[in-house]
Amino acid sequence: MLSDAVRRELAAELAAAERDRVPIDPLVTRYPEIDVVDSYEIQLVNIRERLDGGAKVIGHKVGLSSEAMQKMMGVDEPDYGHLLAEMEVFENTPVDTSKYLYPRVEVEVGFVLGADLPGEECTEADVLAATVAYAPSIELIDSRIKDWKIALCDTIADNASSAGWVLGPERVAPNALDIKKIDARLTRNGEPIAEGRSDAVLGDPTIAVAWLARKVASFGVRLKAGDIVLPGSCTRAIDARPGDDFHAEFDGLGSVRLRFS
Repeated sequence: MLSDAVRRELAAELAAAERDRVPIDPLVTRYPEIDVVDSYEIQLVNIRERLDGGAKVIGHKVGLSSEAMQKMMGVDEPDYGHLLAEMEVFENTPVDTSKYLYPRVEVEVGFVLGADLPGEECTEADVLAATVAYAPSIELIDSRIKDWKIALCDTIADNASSAGWVLGPERVAPNALDIKKIDARLTRNGEPIAEGRSDAVLGDPTIAVAWLARKVASFGVRLKAGDIVLPGSCTRAIDARPGDDFHAEFDGLGSVRLRFS
């Protein structure tokens, strides 16, 4: 494990890379001894500093929630990052691509919680009972690590490569839709570019949300009413370029748009 001083140093490097848009070398190549606990603690150093500066956590995202991504990273569980209010982007406001290093988009079914979730004992049934609505979503991801050359500990320390998200206007009650059978399609500038289904996320996105509730509890965090949870992508990640106009459609759930300038 790394010392607290090294954790703070690496957190500062990641924060500077995000602020100045100058990527850094992978943490794992410089500190081969880094582990998952180190990485979450590095993430939390930066989250706490942003909260001290007035930021607000309004949700969480789950990463590495597909079997293919877990195999690629050599892990057997997802990871997570924080969603801050200042990270939200909007359908009607083009995103300035220059504010990011290597922006990509992912298509996700968002969960809007209407009640607090249990911690260590959270189940999929608890998630369904607490969810007030599903919402169409595009997550904006980015890496502060050079050229996306990331291992597991790199992405965890880097807030799970989170950069932003947008929700579409539709809200659908959980009892009105089978969360495991939502087909999704993504177009870029009107051309089909990716498609998938919600069960690409661990076979059932509620599994990812329940895992998240249990995982964050070990760090003293609870998922609360009003939180947004992004459980993982239905499709592969797509690079975002200046001028790109993305539109994601979900069967039974509506659509969401994200444009880049």
